[in-house]
Amino acid sequence: MKSGQKILAVLLLVAALVLINYLASAARLRADLTAEQTYTLSPGSRALLAKIEEPITLHFYFTRSLRDNPRVSYIKNYATRVEELLRQYVAASGGKLKLVVTDPKPDTSEEEAATRARVAGQPLGDGEKLFFGLVATQADQEKAIEFFSPQREPFLEYDLSKLIHAVQLVSRPKLGLLTSLPLRAPAFNMPGMPRQPQQQGQVVATEWEQSFEIVEVQAGATELPAGLDALAVIHPQGVSEQLLFAIDQFVLGGKPLFLALDPSSRHFATQGRQMAMYGQPAQNIASNLPRLLAAWGVAFDPKRVVGDLDRAYLVQTQNGTASFPAWLDLGPENLSRDFLPTNDIKSLLFLEAGAFTLTPPARLEVVPVVETGARSGDLDAMLMQFGQAAEVTRQVKPDGKTRVLAALLRGTFQTAFPEGAPKPAAPKPETPDAIPEAPNPQPSAPALAASAQPGSVFLVADTDWLLDEASLDPRYLRAGIAYPINGNLSFATNALEFLGGSRDLISLRGKGTSQRPFEVIRRMELAAQADYQDRLDELEGRLQGVQQRLTELLQSQKDQTRIVATPQMQAEIEQFRIEEVKMKSERRAIRQSLREGIERLQNTLILLNLVTVPGFVVVGGLWFFHRRSKRQRG
Repeated sequence: MKSGQKILAVLLLVAALVLINYLASAARLRADLTAEQTYTLSPGSRALLAKIEEPITLHFYFTRSLRDNPRVSYIKNYATRVEELLRQYVAASGGKLKLVVTDPKPDTSEEEAATRARVAGQPLGDGEKLFFGLVATQADQEKAIEFFSPQREPFLEYDLSKLIHAVQLVSRPKLGLLTSLPLRAPAFNMPGMPRQPQQQGQVVATEWEQSFEIVEVQAGATELPAGLDALAVIHPQGVSEQLLFAIDQFVLGGKPLFLALDPSSRHFATQGRQMAMYGQPAQNIASNLPRLLAAWGVAFDPKRVVGDLDRAYLVQTQNGTASFPAWLDLGPENLSRDFLPTNDIKSLLFLEAGAFTLTPPARLEVVPVVETGARSGDLDAMLMQFGQAAEVTRQVKPDGKTRVLAALLRGTFQTAFPEGAPKPAAPKPETPDAIPEAPNPQPSAPALAASAQPGSVFLVADTDWLLDEASLDPRYLRAGIAYPINGNLSFATNALEFLGGSRDLISLRGKGTSQRPFEVIRRMELAAQADYQDRLDELEGRLQGVQQRLTELLQSQKDQTRIVATPQMQAEIEQFRIEEVKMKSERRAIRQSLREGIERLQNTLILLNLVTVPGFVVVGGLWFFHRRSKRQRG
């Protein structure tokens, strides 16, 4: 080949590469290979788009002219992802969405338009502002995401779909919230007092506020606020009979109820220990509404906690990693795939949960939503206050039965108050001579004895799973970033959306968890822990025997003025020391074997990751070379 031909070939190759890159960028062809399909529109988003009746305009404001500013370099990649996802929405909307991308440069009409649209410009300290928000407009309705915080990147698709859904609503549904847990931040702080961490509220309440207008209900109230579309009752304490009757009538009226109970609230157990230091009474760590549950054919024992040996959570102790079966690390096999809110949930973490026994009447349908495995058993809730991981594991006696941790009841309910509304307590007169005024009762609607229309009740036998510490990565949380470590947050929001909100948003929240447990490694750890625990139990049994024998020997010498260690006692002590050293050696061997097994598996995965792609390239190259050589020989 002549030199001129070689140069021409090189130039043609470069031109081909440029053309291919241009066509690829213009076609926007992508393949989403992420485990959670993070970069693909969910079915819920597509369903929302299909329901749009009037066109919606999306105004995306991003100060593109500042992309090279080092102060905003961290955000430019995220802005590109937001814009690409918005274009996916437009392409999937069938012409119902229009995207307008605006660069609000300083001192321009575009900057004024962004400010009027309530897009918050973040000052950069040099007189410039960074705009990075979105405004959705439909007719005279307007909703905005004031600023796309990178901290909410796992919820990006949900936030976009929620905005599109919200701009079509005249008002949000009302959610009544009755709880003793600090799910929401207090309305105000004392002047001059900094807000404490426990006063900041939980992220789950913030997520609920995206979909509902939350109306708080006090336990001492005698009735529910008017106009509620759904009701959430979480770890109820001191609920009055009148309010209990109101909840009963709410369900009979066909309105949905989310009810979370707990036999062992870790939040209040921790708080109780702190209050005991100051001589203050602790709040009840257990919660129950037996009257309502009995009317629905549900039994719940607030003194029993569920343990599952197969789904035990691995915790760090002073002696290393230990399995704690009262903390349930639940996987897809524990979740119902027939229940929409769990369709995209990969994992849940329940802490010291109880269980429901379900024997509902014929007109109620039961859908078990979350269940344990067959190697589960019941534990005394008091053990959670003092028992260590080893003791808790020993107390779990599997009986081959699964236990229901969460369930949906739907259909026709019967009242828990067949005798009618409870009579209010008569007010005490202020003075002995005072004559109470005759009551002037207002006419009220007759009490319902059965459902006026089919209703639904969602039951969960734990409340700690709703708190940040059980659902979010603490490393990010300390920096103010809500990064989920499991599906707890998604499950909580999905369930309420299913009961009283938009069901199309449910499939969006299962994305973006930061931890995906490797089940093979997890099973190896649990198996090693079980072996390790059995040998520890054997050691403890020997220890107790030796201690009992020592007590007997000491008792036999009680008449002596001083205790002298006999040869028999010395032999017992020496034997115990030998056994202790032996068991510690065995423990080290087990741990070393566990680490070696896990390291071998991890090294194999690393090797596969390093070799797979180059291997495909080499094989493809050899195949191409073989075909070319064969063609040349032919």
